[in-house]
Amino acid sequence: MAPPNDPVASKLSVLQGERLDKYFDLSNGKFSVKGVPLLTEIPTNVSFSPFTSICQSSDAPVTLLQRVLKLAHRGGFLGFNKDEPSDRLMNTLGRLNGRDFLSIFRFKTWWSTMWVGNSGSNLQMETQWVLLDVPEIRSYVIVIPIIEGSFRSALHPGSDGHVMICAESGSSQVKASNFDAIAYVHACDNPYNLMKEAYSAIRVHLNTFRLLEEKTVPNLVDKFGWCTWDAFYLTVEPLGVWHGVNDFVEGGVSPRFVIIDDGWQSINMDGENPNEDTKNLVLGGTQMTARLHRLDECEKFRKYKGGSLLGPDAPSFDPKRPKMLISKAIELEHAEKDRDKAAQSGVTDLSEFERKIIKFKQELNEMFGAEESSVSSPGCGSCSCKAENYGMKAFTRDLRTKFKDLDDIYVWHALCGAWGGVRPGSTHLSTKVIPCKLSPGLDGTMEDLAVVKIVEGGIGLVHPDQAEDFYDSMHSYLAEVGITGVKVDVIHSIEYVSEEYGGRVELAKAFFKGLTSSLAKNFKGNGLISSMQQCNDFFFLGTNQISMGRVGDDFWFQDPNGDPMGVYWLQGVHMIHCAYNSMWMSQFIQPDWDMFQSDHLCAKFHAGSRAICGGPVYVSDSLGGHDFDLIKKLVYPDGTIPKCQYFALPTRDCLFKNPLFDQKTILKIWNFNKFGGVIGAFNCQGAGWDPKEQRIKGHSQCYKPMSGTVHVFDIEWDQKIEAAQMGKSEEYLVYLNQTEELALMTPKSDAIQVTIQPSSFELFSFVPIEKVDPTIKFAPIGLTNMFNSGGTIQELEYIKSGAEKTVKIKVKGDGDFLAYSSVSPKKSYLNGAEVEFEWLVDSGKLSLNLPWVEESGGTSDVAFVF
Repeated sequence: MAPPNDPVASKLSVLQGERLDKYFDLSNGKFSVKGVPLLTEIPTNVSFSPFTSICQSSDAPVTLLQRVLKLAHRGGFLGFNKDEPSDRLMNTLGRLNGRDFLSIFRFKTWWSTMWVGNSGSNLQMETQWVLLDVPEIRSYVIVIPIIEGSFRSALHPGSDGHVMICAESGSSQVKASNFDAIAYVHACDNPYNLMKEAYSAIRVHLNTFRLLEEKTVPNLVDKFGWCTWDAFYLTVEPLGVWHGVNDFVEGGVSPRFVIIDDGWQSINMDGENPNEDTKNLVLGGTQMTARLHRLDECEKFRKYKGGSLLGPDAPSFDPKRPKMLISKAIELEHAEKDRDKAAQSGVTDLSEFERKIIKFKQELNEMFGAEESSVSSPGCGSCSCKAENYGMKAFTRDLRTKFKDLDDIYVWHALCGAWGGVRPGSTHLSTKVIPCKLSPGLDGTMEDLAVVKIVEGGIGLVHPDQAEDFYDSMHSYLAEVGITGVKVDVIHSIEYVSEEYGGRVELAKAFFKGLTSSLAKNFKGNGLISSMQQCNDFFFLGTNQISMGRVGDDFWFQDPNGDPMGVYWLQGVHMIHCAYNSMWMSQFIQPDWDMFQSDHLCAKFHAGSRAICGGPVYVSDSLGGHDFDLIKKLVYPDGTIPKCQYFALPTRDCLFKNPLFDQKTILKIWNFNKFGGVIGAFNCQGAGWDPKEQRIKGHSQCYKPMSGTVHVFDIEWDQKIEAAQMGKSEEYLVYLNQTEELALMTPKSDAIQVTIQPSSFELFSFVPIEKVDPTIKFAPIGLTNMFNSGGTIQELEYIKSGAEKTVKIKVKGDGDFLAYSSVSPKKSYLNGAEVEFEWLVDSGKLSLNLPWVEESGGTSDVAFVF
């Protein structure tokens, strides 16, 4: 908190007494904005307080604070009180009926997605925020359940249109009965400004997190990378990782980062030898009851012998081996599921099922074999020798020696260490297995194997007093052996085990404080990707230092429940998660749209969205399973990417629609490049959340072509200062990347009509047209062989010298450069040398081919003289 003489605190107290425009009113059982009723039938135990009457001081930077205070009259807090204290309180905020809303709710413990409706009863359990459309005053209002004291809150559906708020501590020992600020309300005439203003106000109020604008993002944000997860699952090992990176280099793209996902840690099961790793794990579900028994790498990596992959006789790797192991493990998993289903249905003789399971286990163990890898060695026995010449340190050193462009090597770990935490007695840390207790709100979410397994085994929880020691012990070792960052997963399991530790808020604070400290000390303050974290606890408590995280759930290459169409419709679902979650998560973290596989049936669909998402591009390809032609539409040869300048968000006309199964809406997302804007139109129809079945399921009747419109006004030009001027252009060139069409548009033009096939897309680049002189119009498009053509343009300059006019352009990448010119240039130059160009009089297409210029980092200087 700010000291009493802090000018920040003084300014807040002064403003508190000022008369401000009154946006909200709560009286006579109605809650209104500018006289328009939003909620009715509000009980007398609900209160509304202006922002400055609650927020008294803040540690926010002065510029941020001033911005929030200037708009403080647009927001305030809802509270309620009860007669009896409890650790979980439910109260109506009033009745919402006949007003369109967009919301985000948790459909699993870890993951959130969008939902639309027009009644409080349409809301889903564990709603993180609800955005209301108020066309009567051309505005929007957002209601955000937040944290007060040791309680966090979420919205829930009520009967007869009521909006319920649930405040819970997560511990029967932590109770309350009165809340003054358990939800924040804010109004604005622009939905994107609304998100910024609302979460900025909450940041100033809570002082428990920082906005993205206050932090720096990891270096990998504008690079291409590879994650080992779908390539290996838990069978990941040094030889496979080495050959995986080499695959990309030989294919013509150099990964700039690698994420060694789940499978590198030293884990074992309760009841097993406490000093040995569990053997022969393959699929994700098999290790979810396992715990860390040491804080360094597992035996597979520990035995790596330095230099063994650098020589001319480096061992080969069978790319079929991981797939064979995975296939056999899936057979085993299905056999176990069949046994469990038979037992549940009353079958008493399970011997046939057990024989099949034993047979598959034997076959799997035989496939793993007993032979030592040729890159492994027991070592010489000397600690100093082992530290330098064996294990993860030797492996990361060899990777960087061989692959010079590899900037970052990240590894995965769960927030509690492993899925099952840390094994008691195995480390210097004080740890005990805590039984899991799920919040009743999670009963309304989707059944999840991960939750079932974690509940089955409990979590080996490091005492929260040792959270900082825990993370520093693990991370300092990783940093010393060449790891530059971590992907932290399974974050919200922390809420299951908070009973004995002051509740979920207090336990989360302890662990996130420890994680924050370690991140600052060991990984340059930002070397972390957060995942399985899409709940308000994390964002309000865990993002003081963390600046990047996942905005969608996992890339599923097929439906795990067996719907054959899931291989298609799951991909559209993924995009909806990412696009709508980015609206709020981008206030805290750089949105990460996750990996995909370049040889998947819908790989191009994914690639189109990643091209303009504004974050890193990474794949989880299996060895030998690459579509390099596709990857090269996203990635430069040096492993960097033509990244957009912002983060992709849904267009305004998509906000209160359902692009998944309303059979009429195309998902449109917008973003900026340096010298233009871009809109991606994606047909995501075909699946969605089913409230009755509490799962995401296919709607085959929706999987069909969809028609819609695209206009330059769909781009929110005012959301970035550098882009605002481009939004004032008198005329735009529009380039359709997939159909390779050109069009001219003014702000008064009719919208472009478009029809998109299922699991397909179109990318529209909007480039302001410059009048070089009264007769010459010009607009650069960029490299058309890249999905984000406009992202390839690095610099643009128009020079007028007497009668001669010159357009100078710096372009990164190689391939087909395209621009629009109303007249033919007299000459064109490439890196100072005059070159031929092609100009088509009918369309104004001006084109030439650019090489990759290694000496200048792939950048070419292009000039056209008129």
